Amino acid sequence: MADEWFETVAAAQALARKRLPKPVYMALVAGSEAGVTVEDNIAAFTELGFAPHIAAGVANRDLSTSFMGQELALPVVISPTGVQGVDPEGEVAVARAAAARGTAMGLSSFASKSVDEVVAANPKTFFQVYWCGSRDDILLRLDRARAAGAVGLILTLDWSFSHGRDWGSPQIPEQMNLRAVLKYAPSAVVKPRWLSRWAKTLRPPSLEAPNMSQPGEAPPTFFGAYGQWLMTPPPTWEDVAWLRSQWDGPFLLKGVMRVDDARRAVDAGVTAISVSNHGGNNLDSTPASVRALPAIADAVGDSIEIALDGGIRRGSDVVKALALGADVVLIGRAYLWGLAANGQAGVENVLDIIRGGIDSALLGLGRGSVRELVREDVLIPEGFGRALGVGSTVPV
Repeated sequence: MADEWFETVAAAQALARKRLPKPVYMALVAGSEAGVTVEDNIAAFTELGFAPHIAAGVANRDLSTSFMGQELALPVVISPTGVQGVDPEGEVAVARAAAARGTAMGLSSFASKSVDEVVAANPKTFFQVYWCGSRDDILLRLDRARAAGAVGLILTLDWSFSHGRDWGSPQIPEQMNLRAVLKYAPSAVVKPRWLSRWAKTLRPPSLEAPNMSQPGEAPPTFFGAYGQWLMTPPPTWEDVAWLRSQWDGPFLLKGVMRVDDARRAVDAGVTAISVSNHGGNNLDSTPASVRALPAIADAVGDSIEIALDGGIRRGSDVVKALALGADVVLIGRAYLWGLAANGQAGVENVLDIIRGGIDSALLGLGRGSVRELVREDVLIPEGFGRALGVGSTVPV
């Protein structure tokens, strides 16, 4: 249907806002405290320009690449996000969409669908964990992911779950029991499309985290899992190295914003890092991820693979990130808006939009492949970069 197809990620967001209950939509867009980092993640890309070539004679562009041992049709990977109440199929629909477009899926340990279901939908699935509970608890989750066939591990350390959210992050109930259903009913009944999709399942949105339990055990609620995370002492670099030693395959450390931390990640033996501020949901006033990327790429880009996470809304954003040193980008809100707008097809729509933008940017730059991009393809204004963890903040 015409009203289900959109031409931009911004249009997907507008449809998501139209179709989701307000509390669900606000949970997708709100960042920590004043949202300074959320806004900078997007604004930073607008400060970067391109240096196009003409008469380059590049008739066909190759968008394929590889990351963490997986061959990808485009340099865009699904970032793990928590409980996905925007659509009943949740992470399974996202995994199918990613597989249909030839890319990899990141699955959160706080997801609403099990790792077994998601790997079955997309064999190129990376399983994400938080440092949550005892070492034995974490190893049990790794064992389950390994048994399901996950091809890589993501350890997320860029999340503090700030309680101060000036721009309206809603309260999330502990359980969707009768009391919660009645409380949120007024916001749901005015969104009949969303409500009808859930009504067909004969159950409300799940707030459980099945990947935080073992098969056959009752899964904890999201907040039960969150409470366990909150009570767990934060990890050290020794803990990171230990966890890496427990996983034989590719291992990504998510949340690196400083050069010194990137070097410590290399020392810990990780396969890849994600330059990320958790989409503005960590420490507010942290700079945009893309501002920190060049200095980190210069420091460790020859040693490990690098992903960029935060603020990707267009294919041209992807190209800018690759030119500044990323191997791939991770997307979060963009695909969630597609999922809310039109389920699996909406996620595929978002990936197609981004793919088209990458191809157009390569054409304008006279590049035949995403692997040919270099820093000189991008115009970087003075003072753009933030070289954190090297003693001072300096221009790129």
